Amino acid sequence: MKKETVQTLDDLARLANVSKSTVSRALNNSPLLSQETKERIQAIARKYHYRINAPARNLRMRQSHTIGFVAPDYSPEFLSVEDLFGQELLSGVGKGLQALGYDLLIIHVTPRDTTWASEYLDSGRVDGFVLVTSHLKPAQIQKLIELEVPFIGWGTPFPGLHYCSVSGDNFAGGRLATDRLIQIGRKRVAFLGGPEGNVTVQQRLRGYEDALHAAGIKVDPNLVIYTDYSYASGAAAMERLFDRSPDLDAVFVNSDLMAIAAIRVIQGRGRSVPGDVAVVGYDDLPIARYNSLPLTTVRQDLRLAGKLLAQNLIQYIQTGVVTNVVLPVSLVLRETA
Repeated sequence: MKKETVQTLDDLARLANVSKSTVSRALNNSPLLSQETKERIQAIARKYHYRINAPARNLRMRQSHTIGFVAPDYSPEFLSVEDLFGQELLSGVGKGLQALGYDLLIIHVTPRDTTWASEYLDSGRVDGFVLVTSHLKPAQIQKLIELEVPFIGWGTPFPGLHYCSVSGDNFAGGRLATDRLIQIGRKRVAFLGGPEGNVTVQQRLRGYEDALHAAGIKVDPNLVIYTDYSYASGAAAMERLFDRSPDLDAVFVNSDLMAIAAIRVIQGRGRSVPGDVAVVGYDDLPIARYNSLPLTTVRQDLRLAGKLLAQNLIQYIQTGVVTNVVLPVSLVLRETA
């Protein structure tokens, strides 16, 4: 009978039925693994007299002090002229990493690529990743967890999945925006959301519905519409809302960029803002303040969010502690509602 030999991490991974990265972490007593997993792998290593090649280990375990920001697959295109949201979030992440002595690498990933995380980690180019998780599917996040990829997500965590995250309080934001529109006497309040399957959008919708129910106003499906976050899609969605419900008198829009597009459509139809149709946006990006008609909007501090994404990811890499932070939001009153 042929005797098993263990000369490499690959050999040990095969015997332990785990990934090579898991073996490496177990042998280096990483806090990212459970004590039971570490002890099992270390016992197999001792049984087969496996000895770590110190120079190779140092090369593998050398930290790059670089974090990868995975460009989200959304519209408008990430970091394009229209993508002020992405620019604000990325600025916060970059400043947060700089304060901790880390560099930032922007990574563009195609939606069907399933090997990108391993390729960047195994090559030593990055130590972990920042993701915009609301634009991913739960199965994609689950795969990263199974591969023990160090990452943190911007967006509400998917139910049942345990990973680091930072998010805004989207339910409260939807409630704040809709409450304001109801308080100024509006009865036909529309909801212009982002992608329908997006967890963030659904939380804002629940806040919108909750405010309507509290005011005794029935939710009208004709007043709810979904689109992406681009200027063009916001304008097109506002046109469709008018076609469905010409009597609408207010609209809660899920991004400032789309809200400005909606205002242009409202005015193009010969109606005034906020006289005939009141508008509330979301994010409080710089364009909300500098628009020709300053925008009432829900503020979430994206630069602070970026810094927390950086800090909490580095903390996770160093300690294995999973954190889920929800940032408060607030209503900024200007001229559109």
